[in-house]
Amino acid sequence: QVQLVESGGGLVQAGGSLRLSCAASTSIFSSKVMSWYRQAPGKRRVLVASITSDGSANYADSLKGRCTISRDNAKNTVYLQMNSLKPEDTAVYYCLLNGIWGQGTQVTVSS
Repeated sequence: QVQLVESGGGLVQAGGSLRLSCAASTSIFSSKVMSWYRQAPGKRRVLVASITSDGSANYADSLKGRCTISRDNAKNTVYLQMNSLKPEDTAVYYCLLNGIWGQGTQVTVSS
């Protein structure tokens, strides 16, 4: 069974940076689109960014210009580098692979 494990979340001040990681326990990782979503309290889960198997990235407007998604297929890992964080970026961040969700990692941005 595929497992996704996110890490890298935490508490950061506004303007700070975080790098999230999502490690997949499957070799199919390299051929699949990987995505990052986030869910703020009381709101629905929304797409942040996605990346194809060959590295083409797509970003939602909310973090466009402030984040970079990347992947290391040799490590079955996808990353989300987030910069210039704002309090409104506070959410649980989830990765998605082939219909499977990770457990999420909390990002809290203080003002």
